[in-house]
Amino acid sequence: MIAAEDRLRVIEELLVQALAPESLQVEDESHLHIGHAGAKDGRGHFRVTIVSDKFCGQTMLARHRAVYEALDELLKTDIHALSIEAISSNEI
Repeated sequence: MIAAEDRLRVIEELLVQALAPESLQVEDESHLHIGHAGAKDGRGHFRVTIVSDKFCGQTMLARHRAVYEALDELLKTDIHALSIEAISSNEI
């Protein structure tokens, strides 16, 4: 498990490497879920807003799968919940 203060940076790095986003915002919303059953093991809740050319022509499901693939190991160890807004660059 990554130190909580390093999670945002690692999430951002992995998404940049995998999806070369034009825009990326990652928010740690773990503080909103204190006491939630999924938060008891120390994993966090995050919101990702990402704009990438790699999403052009992809369904929303495919875009989410690409984000999940990029964060695969963290989803097993550090991320309990992930809210994703994935936008292709031609949609803005």
